[in-house]
Amino acid sequence: MVAFDATEALTPCRDGRGYGAILFDRERLRQADPGLFAPAQWGSKAHPVGDGGRGGAWFIDAPFGRSVLRQYLRGGVAAKISHSSYLWRGANRTRSFAEFRLMRELIAQKLPVPRPYAAFYMREGLRYKAALLMERLEDVRSLADHAQVAGRGAPWEEAGRMIARFHRAGLDHADLNAHNILFDDAGRGWLIDFDRGVLRIPATRWRERNLKRLLRSLLKLRGARSREDVEQDYARLRRAYDLAWNRGV
Repeated sequence: MVAFDATEALTPCRDGRGYGAILFDRERLRQADPGLFAPAQWGSKAHPVGDGGRGGAWFIDAPFGRSVLRQYLRGGVAAKISHSSYLWRGANRTRSFAEFRLMRELIAQKLPVPRPYAAFYMREGLRYKAALLMERLEDVRSLADHAQVAGRGAPWEEAGRMIARFHRAGLDHADLNAHNILFDDAGRGWLIDFDRGVLRIPATRWRERNLKRLLRSLLKLRGARSREDVEQDYARLRRAYDLAWNRGV
């Protein structure tokens, strides 16, 4: 059962082949329609995002604020079967609705995540497609970019402490990689991309799985840097994480 939230609004929608719904933040949008999730309808106000991921994302200059539109796309072997559709298991279990509500829960816990504006799905038979519209974070760089350019000057300790905060809140991030950890020039950090993420009772196994995923991504993205250098930098992140975790921060 999903708890009632007076700041959420839900509106049904249809197209020629199926039906769906839009879940949106009524404090930011007065109404919502499927055109919000179609880059072509934004025209020159939509610009493809090129960094990280597998495509399917656009920067949108929307009247309610600069935004990011992300369409849910499959990767790996699953993409050979279906690039952009998922098995229908109910509206509240769609990728978009689940991520929208997870992000709102994290914001309620005062964690640094972008604000979700609207989530969409369109069902056709036993399959559905989905998209999410959210706040765009301005003037930020990923930990991957920091690591490749700055190496030891990257915000390793800040990243470790921030991850510990999310883990303390119970967030099991399904894809904790260096592209999904962002910082601005003032050193303020954010976590992004909560697709398939869940809230759990904090436990060692899933926390370690998250951290190992992050290390693998740093090694994969190291460029000309040696494995030893990357592992030393990650050790700084891990020490800060462990200290924050042990303090209960």
